[in-house]
Amino acid sequence: MGSLTYDRVVVEFDDRILAHLQVVIIQKLRRGESFLLSWRDAAVVGDGRSSAWLHPAIPLYFKFAGGRAPIINPQWLAQLTRSANSSQGLVVTGEESSMVERDPAARSEVAFSIRPAATTRATKATES
Repeated sequence: MGSLTYDRVVVEFDDRILAHLQVVIIQKLRRGESFLLSWRDAAVVGDGRSSAWLHPAIPLYFKFAGGRAPIINPQWLAQLTRSANSSQGLVVTGEESSMVERDPAARSEVAFSIRPAATTRATKATES
């Protein structure tokens, strides 16, 4: 389980999800674009939704648990990029939803859970 740290918030994601998010997020931030990142919270933290407004001036840290970089799925990457470029912002969805692009409203979301850290707020990501 890797993590994304942004403005004292730590969100834990599976390394595969995090690798795809990293590509999309860095593409947006390199262009100087701010955007919304949203995810579904896991049941252990209330089963709600969380969002963070990402801005290029705020430091961002990606920490991967594994030593090997996952293979990037171009279809999933394209879906996440479309989401990031929409007015809704980047909504974290599961990889399987990129395989069936029949109904964009029917995409599966990935759930995340929050875990407390010493001086940060933390969120843990798990697939629903």
